[in-house]
Amino acid sequence: MERINETVGNLFAWTTALMVVVICIDVLLRYFFSFSFIWITEVEIYLFALSFLFGSGYALKHEKHVRVDLFYEGWSPVRKAWVNLLGSILFLMPWCVVSILACWKYASFSYGFRESSPQAGGLPALYILKFCLLLGFVFLLIQGMAMILRSILTIQGKEIETEH
Repeated sequence: MERINETVGNLFAWTTALMVVVICIDVLLRYFFSFSFIWITEVEIYLFALSFLFGSGYALKHEKHVRVDLFYEGWSPVRKAWVNLLGSILFLMPWCVVSILACWKYASFSYGFRESSPQAGGLPALYILKFCLLLGFVFLLIQGMAMILRSILTIQGKEIETEH
């Protein structure tokens, strides 16, 4: 399961670099030539969304997500595993399931009428971005399941081989 987020995270890490290039082009056009295109601004938004959404499972896998480490950092691996297990079961998994269901309705509705940008000159197929919301939560759910399994193995005292 973790290989999925490793692959997706590595693949979509490039969207951040691409986003920087697109923003630089947008800034150059805007400040040196006094014009811009709506679609360029929307591409920036799409790239940011892709890097954030598709990188969330990767960030969780590598423990680069936001965490309050006031106590956690000094705890034993087993105690950390208990916190990760309970937090994943009580908070992460329900949040992912609710979000996936909500995003499915949101994206399906958008796809049903082939929603596109409300801006003149904007990008078509806005529903693609909305389905990316759904996929982002699916990747996070997959990593949450892997985290639960890893935590159970740690609590049982079994050695876990990690791939980075």
